[in-house]
Amino acid sequence: MSHLLMDVLEEHLDEAAFLWLQWERSLVAPHFVLHEVAGLEERLLAHVDGLVIGGAPAADKLLIPALEAQEDVERVTAAAYTLLGSEDPSLAGTVRTALESASPEALPAFQRALELRGFDALPSWLSTLLKQEEPARLALALEVLATHGVDPGPVLPDLLRHEEPHVAAAALRVAARLRYPLDRQVLQAGLTSSVSALRDSAIIAGLQKGHRAAWTACQAAVDSKAPEPRLPALVLALSGDAREVERLKRLLEEPHHRPDALWALGFSGQPAAAELCLPWMEDEATSHLAAESFCAITGLSLEGRLVSPRTEEEPLPPLEEEALEVELTPRPEDDLPRPVASEVLAWWKESRKNFEPDRRYLHGRPFGTEALLESLQTAPMRRRHALALDLALRSRGELRVPTRAFTPYQWKALETVRTAVPSALSRPFTDGLHSS
Repeated sequence: MSHLLMDVLEEHLDEAAFLWLQWERSLVAPHFVLHEVAGLEERLLAHVDGLVIGGAPAADKLLIPALEAQEDVERVTAAAYTLLGSEDPSLAGTVRTALESASPEALPAFQRALELRGFDALPSWLSTLLKQEEPARLALALEVLATHGVDPGPVLPDLLRHEEPHVAAAALRVAARLRYPLDRQVLQAGLTSSVSALRDSAIIAGLQKGHRAAWTACQAAVDSKAPEPRLPALVLALSGDAREVERLKRLLEEPHHRPDALWALGFSGQPAAAELCLPWMEDEATSHLAAESFCAITGLSLEGRLVSPRTEEEPLPPLEEEALEVELTPRPEDDLPRPVASEVLAWWKESRKNFEPDRRYLHGRPFGTEALLESLQTAPMRRRHALALDLALRSRGELRVPTRAFTPYQWKALETVRTAVPSALSRPFTDGLHSS
């Protein structure tokens, strides 16, 4: 292979890794919507296609070595995804070899590649990972099977009782995806776990099967201000029950939990929740979060005089002066606009009369099936994951939109939802919960 062609292929891999990072960030970004993500995705996959055309030489000289250099996780994901799509099964086998020796930090890269490949491209060796004792790779296999809705077979009951919480949590995600019957003891052990990942998986799996205990666990987690209450608080809000706004209000009073409370309030859709956001628009730490949730309820577009001009970012402190616990990685919410609180309040004083106190709203529209489906197509990417959860809970797991998949899969799922919307979507998911 000529040096020139190798340079071209290496550029394809470099660009694929760079765009992979950008694409993953776009999936949680407040300023991207679905059709914009598709454009970024098209560029990414064009570079993957370039690597595929490179064939065996590209695999041998670039892709397989990239799997072993695991400090660049996006490069690992791009390489693994390309190799998994090869017509040569031995190349998919190289992904397995690298995965089995991968560091814990690199495992998510392999998991993402396996999740994003279509079901038909899943390697046959994936199920063999269920037979090993190493928890991290066992959990990885379960997470991938959950994403694709694949039944792991007779091992699932034992895995639901696994002593490692993250394995049990992954098994519960499989159970939720398959709408698998849950043993009461298994569910209760998850709901009362001190590990939030396991508790949250049990909540989702339990609610999709209609278990009232899962709803009670959400209320208890918020009332007790348990660690990491983001998911329980969100679920309470998604119920649309105005009484739950009072629970979220109490959570809002805790500085440590305030961001999670504000996030949840935006999905409650209640005018009372919008009003709870107003005072926090004057707080530097939470103004952008409060404004995001207020707008998600009322439909206000934060632009023009409503937006505070961005100030120049302060330079980072010298390394020796920097506290080690300071998080320097950009967060999705960092890109949210900052409101001019007085202008937003003035708008609300004029517009409040247009909102019925006991009604739920979604971006200014009365909540309903059409409003939910439209938001799943047009809402900022960062908010669509919660809206998809609302859809899954209301349909008892029957309808799903894979908001972290490539966009063709998302559009196909949205079309399925649009043509097969059950009447149950118009009722709160708390209706019909049972104690058994």
